[in-house]
Amino acid sequence: MSEATLYERLGGEENIRKIATTLFDTHANNKTINARYVNSDRDKVIQLVFEFLCSATGGHQKYTGRDMLTTHRGMNISEEEFMAVLDDLLSALQSNGIGQREQEELLLANYNLRNDIVRV
Repeated sequence: MSEATLYERLGGEENIRKIATTLFDTHANNKTINARYVNSDRDKVIQLVFEFLCSATGGHQKYTGRDMLTTHRGMNISEEEFMAVLDDLLSALQSNGIGQREQEELLLANYNLRNDIVRV
């Protein structure tokens, strides 16, 4: 018997959409990074985060956004901002009832994107 994918353990499409929505709203209220979201299209950003999380965790959804390096090049994102995003992700996962193991897996996967995001 095979183990469930991270996508399945996160609660599949419905719960990952809730996580993406919570994450955007948390970012929008985080003084460290909220300026980066002032002129963004909330629904579009949520959809891209949803697709990214689904495709990265074993879901069938296709990510239609740009790769992380292309997306973040020239934004000069600081280490503090990057860590604020991870803190917000942890908060979004916790507020949506995600277990400790899944939190750790998703945080590590996102942390591993650091070189494509910070100061590029």
